[in-house]
Formats: sequence, structure tokens, C-alpha cells
Amino acid sequence: MFSRRRLLAAAGGLAALDLVPATAAPAEPWAKKLLQAAQAQIGVTTRYAPAYARIGFPNGDVPREGGVCTDVIIRAYRDAFARDLQQLVHRDMAANFALYPKTWGLSRPDPNIDHRRVGNLQTFLRRHGRALPVTRVATDYAPGDIYTCLLPGNLPHIGFVADKAGSDGATPLIIHNIGQGARLENRLFDFPLTGHYRYPVA
Repeated sequence: MFSRRRLLAAAGGLAALDLVPATAAPAEPWAKKLLQAAQAQIGVTTRYAPAYARIGFPNGDVPREGGVCTDVIIRAYRDAFARDLQQLVHRDMAANFALYPKTWGLSRPDPNIDHRRVGNLQTFLRRHGRALPVTRVATDYAPGDIYTCLLPGNLPHIGFVADKAGSDGATPLIIHNIGQGARLENRLFDFPLTGHYRYPVA
């Protein structure tokens, strides 16, 4: 089975992909604020820490020096807008548990971990945000959008589309934690994409 640390090392030699040329769109005000909160995690969250932990509710968190890919999303919405995805996902799961993935064999919601699982965030975003087409066209991805992908070993992953482009001036960079903490990287199209979402906050 792949670990994210092994995956990170193995992916270093990936060839650049041919992408549709594009000009990065300016960030909407809500997206700019959200991405500032996401970028503020870089250098603070410096490791990948996937262990189950009992945390407070609402607004519970593991220590910020560690976390998983979903924590980048959760912390950014809390820091930018005081929007607590732990509480929102828990409430939606409690009322609509049958609509959420059964991958983990649970019979009821668990507020310690549910919001930290990519499949649950995907379901919440489809229900309460906006699910957008999944493409390999750079211009389809706006700053502040959320993408999901599938890493080798069937590991789901999630991150933000940033408001900065890669060296080609076209492909949006991403903010994510794939194994070494929160980072800004040019990896949007490195792995098969499984979801594309927009969750604006007024």
C-alpha cells in the first residue's frame, strides 16, 4: 500500500503534462480571503498526521503543526469566515446519514473524524456548494475552487486551487498537504481528478 510520504518521493520525477493554455482569472473577494487563510498554513503545518484523534466540538482541531489534506480546507474556512465544517458536516450527516459514504463501516456520525474524510467533504460540497465539471482545462479552475483526486493506492486527496499560476503562466497552483505539510505546488493535473467544487461565502 502507498503511503503519502512514499508517494511524494516517487512523484518527484513525473513529466510535465500538456495542458490547455489559459490566463489565470483574478480571485473573487471571498476566494482571495479564503486563499490567504490557506496560504497562512504554509510553514505552520509542516507534517502529515493522519492518526485518529478525539477533538473538541464544535471548532475542534488537532495541533496545527500536523494534519491531513482535509485540514487545509477546514482551517481555511474557519480562519477566513468562522465557518466550521466540523459542525456543518456533522449536522448534515446526522440528518442525512444514508447519503454519505459507508466506506468506514460506521453506523452513526463521528464528529471527531467525519469532516476530515475526503469522501464526506465531497458529499457535503455537492449538497451545499456547487459541483462543477471535472476537466483538464486550466481555465475551468478558478481561485478558491476545491478539487479532489485519487492518488496511487486509491487514496483520496483534496486541496484548493490557488490564485497563482505555474511556470507556464496558465496552470493554477494548488494549496494542499500531500505528505509534508501545507504547500503551494504545481500539481493540479498530476493525478486523476475526481471532483471540482465551489463553496463561496458571502
